[in-house]
Amino acid sequence: MSTARRAAGTVTVGLVTAFSLMACSSASPGSSSGDDGDRGDGGPEAVTFWGSWSGDQIDQLDAQAAAFNEAQDEYEVTYVAQELVEEKLLTGLASGQVPDVVLWDRYQTSLYVPRGALAPIDDLIERDGVDVGQFYEQAMGEMVVDDQTYGLPLLVDNRSLFFNPTVLEEAGLEPPTTWDELRTVAAQVTQREGGSLSRAGFSLGDPGLFNMWLRQAGGSMFSEDGTTTAFNSPEGLEVLEFWQSILDDGTFELGFGEGVDAFAEGDLVMKYDGPWALSGLDAAEVEYGIVEPVAGPDGDKAAGMGGFGLVIPEGAPNPEGAWEFIKWWTTQPENGVSFAEISGWIPANVEAANDPYFTDDPRYAAFIAAMDYATVRSRVAGASDVEGKALIPALQKFMAGDATAEEALAEAQRLGDQILADNR
Repeated sequence: MSTARRAAGTVTVGLVTAFSLMACSSASPGSSSGDDGDRGDGGPEAVTFWGSWSGDQIDQLDAQAAAFNEAQDEYEVTYVAQELVEEKLLTGLASGQVPDVVLWDRYQTSLYVPRGALAPIDDLIERDGVDVGQFYEQAMGEMVVDDQTYGLPLLVDNRSLFFNPTVLEEAGLEPPTTWDELRTVAAQVTQREGGSLSRAGFSLGDPGLFNMWLRQAGGSMFSEDGTTTAFNSPEGLEVLEFWQSILDDGTFELGFGEGVDAFAEGDLVMKYDGPWALSGLDAAEVEYGIVEPVAGPDGDKAAGMGGFGLVIPEGAPNPEGAWEFIKWWTTQPENGVSFAEISGWIPANVEAANDPYFTDDPRYAAFIAAMDYATVRSRVAGASDVEGKALIPALQKFMAGDATAEEALAEAQRLGDQILADNR
């Protein structure tokens, strides 16, 4: 099976935890507060761009800012990396010193808007006739809180199935498309030496993907009204029973491959991963293929959508410059594609994401196809804590053999329902 070799930039992004916010009252995007960003020498107005991306990613964002600066002469964008961008934004809000535009983890939007951190942009969208339908609906939805829009989606991702084509070809196997096929293929390519697992068929090392598995089983994380959890269900139990079958087959063992890239080293045959993994695999000259996430027992497809947007903080000195930069990058498909060429990220603009650059590249084809049914994480108040503090710890106990599937789900439900109640 052929694989692509075009290298993409490193795109590993450190996620940060949401902090408590101090409510601030300041200017809206259509107005100016404090310094308007003009240099005072008749040159372009300064636009300060914050984000958490660092290392090689700084070069990627610098290149995109330079392309915008070259495309017009009214504004000049400068990227300033912030190790903990949300925390730095909170400090800036308290002191009145904020940037003009922020590269934003979309999942954080519903946490920060109620505390006055981000400025609504509906007036700007209407004024300039921006069609929000050009973006993936799920991604766009994460930028909307209480019917107001607080930014535009920029980048998207999902987890698709990476596999070692040589191993599968030598075994006479095709990449799996269903749970049952995944179990069968994984078992057949697993190897042991002296009773120890030397090559794992499939990785179950990320219990945080339970949400995706649950939807593949036809289940839901929360009740329709968002007041209770819904994962302690026949579908949730079906997920854990399938995981247990993988463990019982000896296809995977908890802790296998920790501290190394077992897939890149050939010790892991299949895993779920995102487009951020491409550049590292290409740089290491690893042979790989990618297919869509496998379907559940009844044919249900599911994938999780993550990614970033661009937002304007409340009190931004140059909101108009920020808005022009946001429009240029997100609404002009060619600019989304050009950034992909230097970074590897998939644009949230649907037309850009379906450019031949992606659809003709076997590295991206599965990701783009999965975008058609990928969904973002729940925006139910407290959902993040339900996963992080209740569900994932319980799943880790189950994986370690310290709790049965029924016990793990029941404990996660008890704690999760209490978290949801505390957030109402």
